[in-house]
This record gives sequence, C-alpha cells and structure tokens, in this order.
Amino acid sequence: MNALSGVASVLQRNLDAVRGRIAAAAAKRGRTADAVRLVAVTKSVGPEIVRELVPLLQDAQFGENRVADAEERAAAVQKGPTWHLIGHLQANKVRRALGLFSWVHSVDDVDLLTRIDRIAHEVGVRPRILLQVNVSGEASKSGCTPEALRPLAVAAAAAGHVDVVGLMTMAPLDREPEASRPWFRALRELRDELARSGDMPAGFTQLSMGMTNDFEIAVEEGATIVRVGRALFLGLGDSSAGPHR
Repeated sequence: MNALSGVASVLQRNLDAVRGRIAAAAAKRGRTADAVRLVAVTKSVGPEIVRELVPLLQDAQFGENRVADAEERAAAVQKGPTWHLIGHLQANKVRRALGLFSWVHSVDDVDLLTRIDRIAHEVGVRPRILLQVNVSGEASKSGCTPEALRPLAVAAAAAGHVDVVGLMTMAPLDREPEASRPWFRALRELRDELARSGDMPAGFTQLSMGMTNDFEIAVEEGATIVRVGRALFLGLGDSSAGPHR
C-alpha cells in the first residue's frame, strides 16, 4: 500500500467513526444523520491531506478559521468542496472571503453584516450567513450577546444580498462534553424564538454548534451543522491546535 492510499485509509476509518457517532446521537432524538451537515475543519492539516479527503465525501464541506489558510487549501484542491468560514472575519478581508466562502458562520455585528452585504452585491455572490452568539458570555469568545441578537437578526433578514440561515456558537472548552449542553440548548431556544417572531425568512433553520469534544451533545440538542477537525485527522500528525476542533 502506498503512502497516499494509507492516508486515505486512515481518513476513511475516522470519517466512518464520526458519522457513526453523529447517527447515534441523532437517533436519540428521533432525527436522522442526514439532518446534520458535517463540516471538516481542515486548519490543522496540510493541503495534501485535504486533497485525500475530498473523494471520500459525497458533498465535501470544509471549514477554515482564516481566509489566507483557506485560499492555500482551496488552490490545492481546486473545484469541489464548499468552504465555510468559521473564524472571526476582519472587515478588511471581506472581499477576499467572499471570493471563496459560500458560508460565513461568524457574523456578529451590524457593521460587518452591512459590509458583507455591500461587497456581495458588488462581486455578484450571495453567501449564506450565520449569526454568531456568545451564549456563554466568555470574554475570550467572539459573538454578539443574546440581548444584541434580535436587532442584528432583523438587519440580516432585511439585507438584500445575503441569506441569513441560522445561528452559530462555541461552547466553553471542557473535559466533560455534557457541560456544553446548556449552551447548545440556549442557542436552539434563541433560534426558535426568532423563527416564531415572524421577522426571519423561512430558511432560518440552521444551528452550527459542536466540535470534536462535544458534537454528539450538540446533535442531541438540535445541531444541523457540526464543525469537526481533530476526530477526522487522528493518526495523521498534530491536529489538536486551535479553537475549532
């Protein structure tokens, strides 16, 4: 077996394990695995490993924290994957981001929203955006406060060149996955409250929450998108760095 086929074998084994865990967590709540989108967070591995992962996924969804890193990996794999920006988006990188990312998970203030909307119009794209909420109140976390969410959501719904499709959060890191449950439940309740208000579009259904340590809890609490890195790349070198794991 050559080196590349060995990498693919490890990736397939890890992918099967993650999918199985998603399916089991979904089944606990009467959901199916198809209701959960797996975004592979590729920030910790090189482009050569990303290339190996593409053919293993029927609908490759890759997540990156930084625009420059995503540009490097996208150039290596070329067409195929859908790219999700899951890290903080600086205002001066919006134009570059919209040249690559179909989804932006980290919109957390009206100024950034307005800039994305304007540039999306200028370059002729229509990104899907999620509003990032800091439900835990941790100072180290990005995201708007729950109290600031409603005006941001109403502004996003009124924007003409983006589709606001849901909410995103990051739970505090904890050794015990169960500790994340209250934060995931809080995000779901915020989404449901906004959906009931009548101010949001029909497609406002997405919940991006859960990483390697706690994605099963997130799925049990209604996640429609999980962002998994480390669990997919076990056995392929260092894949433990950074917040989106």
